Amino acid sequence: MNYKIAVIPGDGIGPEVTEQAVRVLNAVGDKFGHQFEMTEVDAGGCAIDKYGEPLPAASLESCKQSDSVLLGAVGGPKWDTLPGNQRPEQALLGLRKGLGLYANLRPAVLHNALKDASPLKPEIIGDGLDIMVVRELTGGIYFGDRGRDGDTAYDTEKYSVEEVERIARIAFEIAMKRNKKLVSVDKANILESSRLWREVVTGLSTEYPEVSVDHMYVDNAAMQLVRNPKQFDVIVTSNMFGDILSDEASMITGSIGMLPSASLGTGSLGMYEPVHGSAPDIAGQNKANPIATIISAAMMLRYSFNLAEEAQAVENAVSKVLDSGYRTGDIMSEGMKLVGTKEMGDLIIEQIK
Repeated sequence: MNYKIAVIPGDGIGPEVTEQAVRVLNAVGDKFGHQFEMTEVDAGGCAIDKYGEPLPAASLESCKQSDSVLLGAVGGPKWDTLPGNQRPEQALLGLRKGLGLYANLRPAVLHNALKDASPLKPEIIGDGLDIMVVRELTGGIYFGDRGRDGDTAYDTEKYSVEEVERIARIAFEIAMKRNKKLVSVDKANILESSRLWREVVTGLSTEYPEVSVDHMYVDNAAMQLVRNPKQFDVIVTSNMFGDILSDEASMITGSIGMLPSASLGTGSLGMYEPVHGSAPDIAGQNKANPIATIISAAMMLRYSFNLAEEAQAVENAVSKVLDSGYRTGDIMSEGMKLVGTKEMGDLIIEQIK
């Protein structure tokens, strides 16, 4: 099969980590007989420097013409003084909106080999973690009416039945493929939008009788994630709550450099990116951990191209390399073997082959 991928290297360490993910995809293509056609696209700070805007129309169009998008990272202190609507991060919002990507999947997986990296006690972690946070991406307070009125500022949290239903459906479908356990997180004791959220999720649950559904207030969910994270399998929640909880879940695993994400819409087109930022302080030094981007590419294989065996091959390769004691600086511990960005890519490719 032939698949078209728009690659957005972005800023800072973005180009280095996407390079390794592209090499891994090509290794998968060689092994399983697929052709991945890559097109490099400008977005973020580098696009501001080149074209004066974070997401040129041609870049968005190129992504729309692709089967999937692989993104490195955008932003950095260099562009921090720009007005909010002209910053590199606007490229992300523009891509999500322009490509109709309303579901953000953030797996928080703690590999057994990295248990020591978690800030939580070993007895709480047990034999590792595997949580999937499903975050609504194009609604809620981040996209609601906002403004200033004299010395007052306001942002509006707003959801429709359709917006809640489509994100909840994705969460139910994922739960069906996992352990058939779903926790919906809201603030229904206070917020009217959360009461609608809970009603819609409850209504939709009748279509998925095999999935056990619990509702949890966001403050309790934040507490439970550190008290007993193993109670969670799939979490579905709104844009802002999901933003916060997925970062909390990622820190439980010990390194943000290990975590991938996927943004999906109604079709098979998705955007895949690591959770970490552009880390300009280590850019160009062969120090960045490419694993989050490589696993993001594995998610692309699974969710956009429906290539489950190929995705598993990448994930297994990553686990084998970690089990063999190889580490980049961010996950380094005593007695392990320190490697750079490119070397980590080489080791994972070796395992795939």
